[in-house]
Amino acid sequence: MTSKKSVTWSDLTSGQQAVVLALSSVQLSLAATAWTDLATRPAPRVNGRKSVWAAVIALYFLGPVLYFTHGIRG
Repeated sequence: MTSKKSVTWSDLTSGQQAVVLALSSVQLSLAATAWTDLATRPAPRVNGRKSVWAAVIALYFLGPVLYFTHGIRG
């Protein structure tokens, strides 16, 4: 039986740390942009309930992408 060792921040190389920080920054920017759009968009221009979309947006990269592709009425 093998045991899994948790990887800590200090176990990552500086390149890996940079990638994690860059991807985290993109994720945060996407989510903030989606939540701002959702907050300012009138409810009739949103497909479904705004409260559900607010929760969906929290799902990593997938949530904001789903909101922008399926949550907005044209």
